[in-house]
Amino acid sequence: MDSLSNGLLFLALALPFLAAVVSPTAIILFGRFGALVLALFPASALAILFQQSAQVQARQSILFGIDWIPAFGVRLGFRLDGLSFGFAFLILAIGLLVVVYSIGYMPKGSRRGRFLAFIFLFMGSMLGVVLSDDLITLFIFWELTSITSFLLIGFDHEREAARRGAIQALVVTGGGGLALLAGLLLIREGVGVTSMTQLLDSPEILRSSAIYAPALLLVLAGAFTKSAQMPFHVWLPNAMEAPTPVSAYLHSATMVKAGIYLLMRMFPVLGGTALWETILPLFGGVTLLVGAFLAIRQSDIKLMLAYTTIASLGLLVMLIGIGTEIAIEAAVLYLFAHSLAKACLFMVAGSIDHGAGTRDIRALGGLSRKMPVTFAAAILGAAAMGGLPPLFGFLAKEEVYAATATADVTGVLTTIAAVGGNALMFAVALMVALKPFLGPLPTGLRRAHETNWMIWIGPLLLGVVGLLAAIFSQTTHQFISNPMSPPDPSGALAVDIALGFHLGPALILSLVTVALGVGLYLRAARMRAGVASVLASIGWGPDKGFDQAMRTLVTFSFHLTNRLQPGRLDVYMRVVFGTIVATLWITMVWTGTLPAMPAFPRLFFYEWAVIGIVVLGVLIVVLASSRLTAIVSLGIQGLAVALLFMLLGAPDLSFTQFMVEILSVAILALVMTRLRLMPADRRPWRKILPEAFLAVAGGVGFALFLLAITQRAFDPSVSDFFARYSYTIAHGRNIVNVILVDFRGVDTMGEIAVVLTTAAAILALVRIRAAKPDVRHSRKRRRRSGELHP
Repeated sequence: MDSLSNGLLFLALALPFLAAVVSPTAIILFGRFGALVLALFPASALAILFQQSAQVQARQSILFGIDWIPAFGVRLGFRLDGLSFGFAFLILAIGLLVVVYSIGYMPKGSRRGRFLAFIFLFMGSMLGVVLSDDLITLFIFWELTSITSFLLIGFDHEREAARRGAIQALVVTGGGGLALLAGLLLIREGVGVTSMTQLLDSPEILRSSAIYAPALLLVLAGAFTKSAQMPFHVWLPNAMEAPTPVSAYLHSATMVKAGIYLLMRMFPVLGGTALWETILPLFGGVTLLVGAFLAIRQSDIKLMLAYTTIASLGLLVMLIGIGTEIAIEAAVLYLFAHSLAKACLFMVAGSIDHGAGTRDIRALGGLSRKMPVTFAAAILGAAAMGGLPPLFGFLAKEEVYAATATADVTGVLTTIAAVGGNALMFAVALMVALKPFLGPLPTGLRRAHETNWMIWIGPLLLGVVGLLAAIFSQTTHQFISNPMSPPDPSGALAVDIALGFHLGPALILSLVTVALGVGLYLRAARMRAGVASVLASIGWGPDKGFDQAMRTLVTFSFHLTNRLQPGRLDVYMRVVFGTIVATLWITMVWTGTLPAMPAFPRLFFYEWAVIGIVVLGVLIVVLASSRLTAIVSLGIQGLAVALLFMLLGAPDLSFTQFMVEILSVAILALVMTRLRLMPADRRPWRKILPEAFLAVAGGVGFALFLLAITQRAFDPSVSDFFARYSYTIAHGRNIVNVILVDFRGVDTMGEIAVVLTTAAAILALVRIRAAKPDVRHSRKRRRRSGELHP
């Protein structure tokens, strides 16, 4: 790949971030026309991607990137192939329409510039997710989508519901992101690969590894939380507190598809096993049915669409879990159809809210005369969502049933789930498209009106694209469906389905779905009441469970903080030293790395004298009757260490140790004489013994740790380096001095700064403590003289 194409693809990735920077200024300077200027950024990125469409259609992968942290094998590496191209197309194309829609939807004075900046930041983050090749790069962009969605969901931060929805989305998807990070690191360390390309080139390397099961579960945790699978689905309905453009973009076409993208990307590597083909269909099928049933319960149009989005995501996960070629092809078609239809209907919901002043379906009716363009867009979106011809959703539904309708038990169960879920979603689509627009116009909606063109152009275009994509299905398959689908073993095009009635099980199941959907629509009120009574009888649910978990976490953190950080220095010291001791002993005992006891060496008399000084100093410290005596005696240990340095041939270190000990004892003694402390430790033995045990365990633990280190094979590479280069580079023969002054001069300067800062703090404390009695006596004298009144 030439440098020009590499640079253009980097530009395509950077354009949304550049748009985020200029969005506030563009809105200030150009007002509503600023949206048209800003729309050029995703349009330009889309044009750059289409320049590579010939290679993508030929199933050629385009790799580009730069080294980021070579020492750790981390690279800003990206991969453009059929799968990433299809997702990038949806991200940029729908994002372009959302930008225009946002300007028409958001009222003046609603911080449009900031809102669009967040939208573009999310767009760039999502584009980075689907283009990332390096595993660490993928995680970084993955978490950026969680952060930017948090900003968008909580954009109306004055409302408590918006803040709760934003925090819930961040906690759930962020927690899944941490699981994904653990899975990616496990893959990196377990099989030694750092990129998706390496995994896809050797797909068996992970399936045959001992880390396959934990890696799969961790990756699924990340994907399921992002794509709102049961029981992690609760964040998506609550995210509807965000402005409608956010719902149309993040929660229908892009962010919730990140988990689907990850599963489709990792399918060649993780799929094809019993674990994969059990977990995904199970979670996907349950999510499909539960999401569809909960959608019937709602009366707010956005919430109805949110729960059908959860159901659709469950259907996609189920198809990917089935894992056959036709199932993956069905997932590709359904992904494309769902993104167009659901973004269209969310925009319709915003248009209804903007023009009629409410989204409550029970209060709506007769809007077709007031809002004919929005009505047309709603019909197109609902027909696509319900899988009616001649919309692209019809092709997707036919392929879904062709994938599930098999004779085995799994095929029967997945077909029942698919038919039931699709029928429920079709009923909801009819409710959204017909109930607000047909029938008499309520008195309260007399002033309802069609919205401005910036609001209705987006859903109408998406509906028309869903129609044209089906009419010109071969072109759609050429650019989108076939590059995203796995290649056919025979070399033929994998996807070639076109409009027409294909007699067979798929058509029969499709007709059954339509009939069930119409029947459920006609009994919508009874269904809503029935689902509501079931939910009321159940009571507890994941959403309430999230609140309980958060309250438990806050309560536990409060009590733990009060216990570990009560504002007392002695408690802090016990916690710190207790943690250190536990780490030393548990690590050595658990891993079986306790050192072997060395033979006691033969010592000279002066070495015995130093040992005697150490023992004497310990006894004096322990038996000292006052704190001041104990501090002064503590300096004996430092002097003994200085003597050891001298005996072992390091007079410079010995001199430094002498100076440090003398200065430390002097400072501590000075502080002790100025602080109001008990002259001696008067605590009972029951309080002293635990600390004595902690001190002995710490001392012995460190001694064993140092013995274990010294018993390992010595690596002379660092010593040889300094011996070789101390004189040639730093022009000094004293290696210790050269290390301190030259090789780690900045570190030494930092240590000096720390010592000076500590000295200044000690001096300030001493002066404050010394000044307080004088101030108190001065106030007493002034009060006696009559200058102050009690």
